[in-house]
Amino acid sequence: MAKRTFEVLSIFPKMFEPVLSESIIKRAQEKKLVKINLYDLRDFTPDKHKKVDAPPYGGGPGMVFRVEPVYYALEHIKKRDKKTKPWVILLSPQGKILTQKLAKKILRHKRIVLLCGRYEGVDERIREYLIDEEISIGDYILTGGEIPAMVLLDVLTRLIPGAVGDAESIRNESFENGFLDFPHYTRPRNFKGWKVPSILLSGDHKKIEKWRRQKAKENTLRKRPDLLS
Repeated sequence: MAKRTFEVLSIFPKMFEPVLSESIIKRAQEKKLVKINLYDLRDFTPDKHKKVDAPPYGGGPGMVFRVEPVYYALEHIKKRDKKTKPWVILLSPQGKILTQKLAKKILRHKRIVLLCGRYEGVDERIREYLIDEEISIGDYILTGGEIPAMVLLDVLTRLIPGAVGDAESIRNESFENGFLDFPHYTRPRNFKGWKVPSILLSGDHKKIEKWRRQKAKENTLRKRPDLLS
């Protein structure tokens, strides 16, 4: 059985297919570390025309996600696996900003539902009664929740043990230790007079580790001093 199951609710599930069929997410599925199920919310609407939205009560611009298709989709998901309670996340600009720390907290759940909002917003009863958490990937507005859901899928998948080939690379990444990553260099040693720092060529692993820690702190102070506070 997959170590994590992601259930994605969207009116455009085909948007996810290219992302799920490449790179780390593809390999994680092949290794059965993750199982990703895509659902078209239109399949769960009671509307005969397959509409999942309606004008807002009280007037105003835009359309609003109706509560029924979300409710029926979640009921369907719950029936598929009655033993594992799903953790339901709404991708929304009103949610908590996604961070590495938050991603690790989310990953404590074995079964995670990602609800991709659209239009002007969702019926507030979805927030009140059907979801557990709202997540945003930044303070800006996108057309829908599909791209944020893809971002979250990528972030979560690569944190699952075995998904990334070299586990050490995960431990040394930006945000893992409260700092940004240290600078990286590779061949050639000298390109147009731009040289690799000599300490990285010294073979002295203790000095290299000390240099990397110092550069990570300097990098963070220069680029993201807010992280140090």
